[in-house]
Amino acid sequence: MAKLVEQPTVMKCTGWGVDDGYHLLDSGGGRKLEQFGDYTFIRPEPQAMWKPRLPWKAAGEFVPGSDEDGGGRWVMERELPENGWELGWETVRFTAQPTPFRHLQFFPDMAPVWEWMREQLDGRTDAQTLNLFGYTGLGSLALSDHGPVTHVDASKKSVAQARENAALSGMEDRPIRWLVDDAAKFTAREVRRERRYDGIILDPPKFGRGPKNETWRLEEGLPALIGDCAKLLDANSSFLFLTVYAVRMSSLAIAGLLEEALRDLPGTIEHGDLAVLEEGLGEGAPQRLLPTAIFARWSNPG
Repeated sequence: MAKLVEQPTVMKCTGWGVDDGYHLLDSGGGRKLEQFGDYTFIRPEPQAMWKPRLPWKAAGEFVPGSDEDGGGRWVMERELPENGWELGWETVRFTAQPTPFRHLQFFPDMAPVWEWMREQLDGRTDAQTLNLFGYTGLGSLALSDHGPVTHVDASKKSVAQARENAALSGMEDRPIRWLVDDAAKFTAREVRRERRYDGIILDPPKFGRGPKNETWRLEEGLPALIGDCAKLLDANSSFLFLTVYAVRMSSLAIAGLLEEALRDLPGTIEHGDLAVLEEGLGEGAPQRLLPTAIFARWSNPG
């Protein structure tokens, strides 16, 4: 039976240490100042309740709407490349560009998650992994070092961008299945097919729609989805990683969900926060951790 570790942990993103990568420069007053290669941006961040410590100047700022569940617009102070610009994380190359949803086509705080998944599969080149709600494919490309990946997302545009990122990385020939599909329906079909995976990562939104206008609501759909994911794993599988953004929920709650679903498997269940370390004041200065999401993960050393 998988053992639940009650004490939470922090998975810390410390910036990417490269000129064409990502860095959190400062935060405060409900906003954050970030560097994406040659460009800096200001985005809303309700958890930054402290005061900023640096003067801010940015290429653009996302100004949220009055509805806390969405809306808003970008206000640009600098012209950006029409088709975005190239960034890199380790061997993965990809295009960044502001979107109507305040993101820049990727989630930089997921970098320690990609590193953790690679550690679970260290030395393997035959691992079968599944990336649900895979967005623009950075996690899938990171996993493809270790074997075939099935990438699932309901957005045709996101999957097309993921394919472009694979080509930009020189990984277009990697064994990745790029699928435009509803994650919950696909997973249920995989259970009926009696498929098995060595690892699963999923990053479900609070609300979304599938390619056939299927409706997804996190609190309603997550228990059944996790239950199906558990059926795709066995005692020889290595991991399951779940992240949740923008929801009033404890990491202990989603860890409890994994504990129930994975009760017949060995291994360990952990939970906590994803967070990004500020870098703007330089080495040796007091640095703050900005929490961005909660997670729960199951690992099985085997």
